[in-house]
Amino acid sequence: MKKFFTRTVNVWLLAALCCLLWGSAFPAIKRGYALFEIAAEDTATIILFAGIRFALAGFLTVLAASLLQRKALLPTRKSLKKIGVLSLFQTVLQYVFFYLGLAFTTGARGSVINGTSVFFALLISSLLFKMEKLRLSKIIGCLVGFAGVVLVSLDAFVSTGGSFIGEAFILLSSIAYAFSSVFMKRYTEDDNPAMLSGWQFMLGGVVMCVAGLCCGGRLTAVSGAGIALLLYLSFLSAAAYTLWSVLLKYNPVSKVAVCGFMIPVFGFILSSLFAGEGEKTGLLSLAALLLVAVGMVIVNADITAKKANKL
Repeated sequence: MKKFFTRTVNVWLLAALCCLLWGSAFPAIKRGYALFEIAAEDTATIILFAGIRFALAGFLTVLAASLLQRKALLPTRKSLKKIGVLSLFQTVLQYVFFYLGLAFTTGARGSVINGTSVFFALLISSLLFKMEKLRLSKIIGCLVGFAGVVLVSLDAFVSTGGSFIGEAFILLSSIAYAFSSVFMKRYTEDDNPAMLSGWQFMLGGVVMCVAGLCCGGRLTAVSGAGIALLLYLSFLSAAAYTLWSVLLKYNPVSKVAVCGFMIPVFGFILSSLFAGEGEKTGLLSLAALLLVAVGMVIVNADITAKKANKL
């Protein structure tokens, strides 16, 4: 199994599938706001909506993994703290900021900014946790990618008359996710990736549901289409995060993280096609997408060259 999940071609293909699923979340969430008639300023209901999604995603993850392994996938006493840390960064912080951010910006712009999680993961794993060396080419790639964030923020500033609160929230979401990637890499050395993903989703989802309900959040406009979309969002999280966790278990953080360059590409394209945001996408956003992609390619080239030198 380890050999399969460490082959570069397999890593890229499986990561591409994860990124396609995550990219589809941008227009799906925006559509969910419309179907459930959730206003951008209704913070409590937004958090409740996200909480229901992740509680379901956690349940699906644990159920599927338990059936495949023919045993109940229960956390151990030692894994409870890990689940708590992952839940805080990967579900609660990441998705509170993410859902609030998408309420104030387009899915296309959000997907571009979300791509910066790749660079934050590299910086955090290198500078804070000393898991990898930060080479010059990685620094250049990070700077090029971050220039894309500056451009898309300028685009948002111009088009919204001076407000970029949505973009700021998405950026904070990316930082939270970067921390969770590093923690997941460490924790899966001793624990099952599906178990960690599933239970942290459930814990984070329940926390968000309780917080949303306590603050007055309610889903009043419930329909068959809305429920189907909520189930799809839960499925994509369960499938993508479990698979991504397996890839992190068997590969360096940087090797997996750089594949995230496909998330803004998929998210940008799908949001423009299916969320009716094509007319809202300016030239600065397109240039920003290009810069983010180039930055990730530079980082990926560094990792590939480093691996080749070892052979």
